[in-house]
This record gives sequence, structure tokens and C-alpha cells, in this order.
Amino acid sequence: MVGAAPLVSIPEAPVPDHGQAEWFSGADGATLRAALFSPDGPSFQGRPRGSVVVGPGRSEPIEKYYEVVQDLLGRGFVVLVHDWRGQGLSHRALPDRLKGHAAGFKPFLGDYQALLAAFEARLPKPWIALGHSMGGCLTTLVLAHGETRFSAAVLSAPMLGLNTGGRPARAARALAWIMARCGLAGDYVLGDRGDPFAQAFPADALTHDAARYARHQAQIRANRDLALGGITWGWTDFAFSACAWLRRSKGVEAIAIPVTIVGAGDDSRVLTADQRAIAARIPKGRYLEIEGAFHEILIETDDIRARFWAAFDETVEGAAPLNVGESV
Repeated sequence: MVGAAPLVSIPEAPVPDHGQAEWFSGADGATLRAALFSPDGPSFQGRPRGSVVVGPGRSEPIEKYYEVVQDLLGRGFVVLVHDWRGQGLSHRALPDRLKGHAAGFKPFLGDYQALLAAFEARLPKPWIALGHSMGGCLTTLVLAHGETRFSAAVLSAPMLGLNTGGRPARAARALAWIMARCGLAGDYVLGDRGDPFAQAFPADALTHDAARYARHQAQIRANRDLALGGITWGWTDFAFSACAWLRRSKGVEAIAIPVTIVGAGDDSRVLTADQRAIAARIPKGRYLEIEGAFHEILIETDDIRARFWAAFDETVEGAAPLNVGESV
């Protein structure tokens, strides 16, 4: 399927101007969704600074990133955001749409290359990669597998090590590996369906910002197909495998561009120690931690978001200098 795709608009979160969603074909023909947004206004004079490709985290559809899109448009960038397979309005492998499922990380990498191929002609250089959580992990995997068209990358609380809630990590990984290979890959982990419509602030503990949290809840209620529930054993095995690959791969040391990893000081989902370790292995890598931030840095409070955007601006200025007359 190729052509225009829908974007959900609600009063609290209208679709940013000059944006359009499209269907494109993933590496194996899966129907996936992406949206392209372009800056406008006299200060940019038709000369974008470059393009930012945004890789959302697990369960996050394009719509959740409207505010991020506006932040980037205001900085003069063309913005491409996409739904990973298995979430948003992209292809889901299981009949139960709420199951957060995956079958290894290679399909994601193939999809990412298909995304770039589909939109390359409309993405002015330089390219900047921005990824959050699972999207940060997958962005790192793409770069470590030899993708060289990007000029810089900024990762928000990337999934480079999983918080196993006090359970021994090796045992948790071994269990996920076994369950994914004995016919239970599509089952919820420990039967936890994780109903996204039953969640409430502040129990999720992913952001301190109640208004931004409520805004996304309103989006998934406006179109229930956007929602995603708990993880399967297949997804868990994928996540452990992706993190393990990055820990041992020499491809991480071959990433030649500036990469800033922004960690959340009070992250309950991923491990900041692994983020520090990966940043230290990237020749132009650096790690910054926002004290007191929860995992969802990009929908955190204004002061926390400001610190993230300061790190972003520092990182990309060398690759995509701010044009005279522009402001952030």
C-alpha cells in the first residue's frame, strides 16, 4: 500500500501545519506509516537547516510526537516521524493489536532502510537522527550496522539496557529466549496485558507532567488503533538481544558522528549505566543525565525538556548551523 495515510487530530493536539502522513512498504512488504513535516515562515526563506528522522519509543505513535515536531520545525528542520512495525497504525503481526510484539531486530533495521529510501529525495541534508527509548536503541543499531548518511544523533533515554525490576538480568534474558522459542513468543509476559486504556497518572511514573500525559491518553482514545498494551515474550527476547548485540559489537566503535545520549536520572524502564557505557565507546559520543527526570524525557515538564533541547542544539550546531535570523 502506498499513498496518503491518516493522522489523528484532537483539540489538545492538532496535526502540525505542513505535514502529511503516508503509507510505505517495509523490508518484507509490511505496510508502515510515516509522516513528513516541513518548516514554514519568512525566517527560513525556503532553506531548511536539514532533516531530523525521529524514531519513537515502544508503544508510541506518530501523534505523540506532535510537540516534538513543532520544536524541530521551529528550529528550521524538515521532520520525518514513523510508526515502527507493531505499533501506531503500522502493520501488527498478531491478531490481538494490543500485544507489543517483535520477532528480532533485523526487521526493524530493514524497515528503517526502506523508510530512508522512500523519503530520501525529500529530506534535505544534513540528516540528524533522534530516537527515544526503543527508538534510541534501534537508531544506535542502524548506525552500528554502517548507516553513514546521518551527520549527528541525539538519543533520549535509549533502551541500551533493560531494568528487570530486581530480577537477575541473565535469568530474565534466558527465560525470554526459551519462551520465545517454545511456541509462546506471542504470549503476554507473565500474562500482563497492560491495558493502555486503564492506565492513569501518576501510577505509570514515566513523566511528571500530568497535562502532557493526559494529552496522549486523549489521542489513543480518539483512535483506539493507536494504542498498544503489554509486551510479549517475543518482544522481550528482541529487546534483550538488541541490547546484547550493542554491548559486544565493534560497530558501536565505528560510529563516526557526534552522538549525545541524554539519560533520565530517575528512569524506571532502562539502565543509565548501559547508556554511559555505550556513549563511552562511540568516538564522538557523550552522555548527559537530567537529574530527577523520568523515562519520558520528551513529554516531561518544561524545565526538563529545556535541558534536553539544549543538549540537542549543542549536538547539531556543528552539523547544521542555525541560519542567520532564525531562533529556537
